[in-house]
Amino acid sequence: MTTFPNAPRLLKAGLVLVNAGTSAVERVIALQYNPQSLNRTLQVQDVVPEGGDRSQAMRLKGPPVETLTIEAVIDATDQLEFPDEHADAVELGIHPQLAAIETIVYPTSTQLQSNDALARSGTLEIAPMETPVVLFIWSNSRILPVRINEFSVTEEAFDPTLNPIRARLSLGMRVLTVDDLGFSHRGGSLFMSYLQRKEGLADKGLGGVISSLGIGELP
Repeated sequence: MTTFPNAPRLLKAGLVLVNAGTSAVERVIALQYNPQSLNRTLQVQDVVPEGGDRSQAMRLKGPPVETLTIEAVIDATDQLEFPDEHADAVELGIHPQLAAIETIVYPTSTQLQSNDALARSGTLEIAPMETPVVLFIWSNSRILPVRINEFSVTEEAFDPTLNPIRARLSLGMRVLTVDDLGFSHRGGSLFMSYLQRKEGLADKGLGGVISSLGIGELP
């Protein structure tokens, strides 16, 4: 199939796993189809709850808590039409694509076995298992360090051996800021880059004059 030569290249949204210590990219997960919507919520981090010290009313403790929700579709139907070119899809359906996302919220089997060995040896304190930095990427203006808080899958179609071949995913994510990670952490520096890009976009926003609001000056 041919496409119009001047058609813009369609960018993919997705997730990238980055090693916090080395900044090496460990895995790239491009969504098969871009979600139709991106739901965002910002919870302001004020200093005191409502009814508190009035002198603190205009102060902020830090960046807002930003949460994101997307729904995505994974479908192997097109791949199954060409079995010679997509042997994995024929054998496994969309299991590999689902596993790539699901394992983000699992500690690795190696980490679990290592902690079990430490516990058996009598180690009194075992540090929680650290995962790679997860980046949610939605164009070069939105590269966000996130933690996946919610992940649900609805498998809608199966092949004759019960491999899923179509599924809808719902991902709920919380943006991690310097309050969560610190400035020296790789994820913290990525958040600062995101905030600085947002400030640059705000400077490009359309301005206005106070008369457009129906008043000549502030009282």
